[in-house]
Amino acid sequence: MTEATMMPRLVRLGPNLYGAVFSLMKLLPARYILKRAHSRGDLDAGTVIVETTSGTFGLALAMQSALMERELILVSDPAIDANLYRRLTDLGATIEICQEPARVGGYQEARLRRLAEIRAELPSTFCPEQYSNPDNPRSYGVVAEQIARSLGTVDCLVGPVGSGGSMCGTTAGLRELTPHTQAIGVDSHRSVLFGQPDGPRSLRGLGNSLWPANLDHSTFDEVHWCSAPEAYAFTRRLHATHALFQGPTSGAAYLAAKWWADRNPDGLCVVMLPDEGYRYQATVYNDAWLAENDHLLPDPVAEPALVDSPADAGDGWTRMLWGRRTYEDVNGTVPRSGGSLPDPVLS
Repeated sequence: MTEATMMPRLVRLGPNLYGAVFSLMKLLPARYILKRAHSRGDLDAGTVIVETTSGTFGLALAMQSALMERELILVSDPAIDANLYRRLTDLGATIEICQEPARVGGYQEARLRRLAEIRAELPSTFCPEQYSNPDNPRSYGVVAEQIARSLGTVDCLVGPVGSGGSMCGTTAGLRELTPHTQAIGVDSHRSVLFGQPDGPRSLRGLGNSLWPANLDHSTFDEVHWCSAPEAYAFTRRLHATHALFQGPTSGAAYLAAKWWADRNPDGLCVVMLPDEGYRYQATVYNDAWLAENDHLLPDPVAEPALVDSPADAGDGWTRMLWGRRTYEDVNGTVPRSGGSLPDPVLS
């Protein structure tokens, strides 16, 4: 599998809006991280790759490990979906499921503890640590080059935020050529990434319960938060109007990008669309499931509410002018930082 096969297609979605459409975006950082580790000598013949994950970074690692003929152990929890589990094991990965949450820190802490135990039991391991490994954002430099080469000046980049790698890395690459390029990060409510209190999130694949070291808050000009029904509605709209069969993180990003492009007809906007929709056929693409879970939204709001603080974001689509500030500048405190953190279930 070459780097070229992992690059996005650039698809026109409007007069001034393009989608960077990935089949599986996490393949790019997974391949880059493992390639760099090998070149540094961190992957000897007997080194086992280990990671905690329940989403597509684990799938990307499994694909790369199969091609490299490497042993891979992934630590997850009961939230991992059955189809992903079958695919991971078919690719040769060993999956360890933490059945009980830790008393403090829940499943996230339980998975990190089990990961540490596995590493202590084995003579040689390598953990990619997508949330803190700087090779994650570095891997997106080639995406920035492709976008700039194909489209020229990009006035705004929009994308979902989870590990921080794709948006921070791609924006940094674009700003080497066009420092004015705006970055809009899309998050879910009750995610701590930009200062909301942690809580249950039905919209997964973006957001987090801990702050990842790869998230450079000063990258972002704006932050948008949206609800699950809003993200799902725009995921379906992206499919119905552009025949792009993507996952809900793409729908969340498309919601904000279309709004920006409509408001700024003289500016060029690119939206990151991270993965295909096949994992979501029984959920996001199933009207019965949407209705049963109160996620149907026949008439989404036309624009987000503007708020002054993450604490005011409410439950619907809202935006905040972040202004390339640090987390501390906005919220007055330094967020809790984590090491190897589990990625969101649907990421």
